[in-house]
Amino acid sequence: MNTTLDSFSAAGSNMEDPSNPTITTNQNTNKEDEVDDEVWATFDNSFRQVQSVLDRNRVLIQQVNENHQSRIPDNMVKNVSLIQELNVNISKVVGLYSDLNSNFSTAYHQRNHNSKNNCKKA
Repeated sequence: MNTTLDSFSAAGSNMEDPSNPTITTNQNTNKEDEVDDEVWATFDNSFRQVQSVLDRNRVLIQQVNENHQSRIPDNMVKNVSLIQELNVNISKVVGLYSDLNSNFSTAYHQRNHNSKNNCKKA
């Protein structure tokens, strides 16, 4: 059991040695992993927002169709506001996808830039 503790102690002291390139690479990898996790969390959040709006649009379209089929004047008047909400939601989806595209592009270029810098350092 003492040898196991000694190996852990040795590993711990190597981790604190800034001249050890393996540890530096691991630290860079950890930072990249943290950034990747952050990027994926942002993407996941954006996709959830898009899906929520699309689900709402599905319900609105069903309501519009039902109102139209009923041919009841009041229901036809309700369709005006439902269709307006649909239009607003479509604009939201376009904006969310635009933001998602921008975030993805930025993350890709940063990752690409960082990997090129890491290759130059090695």
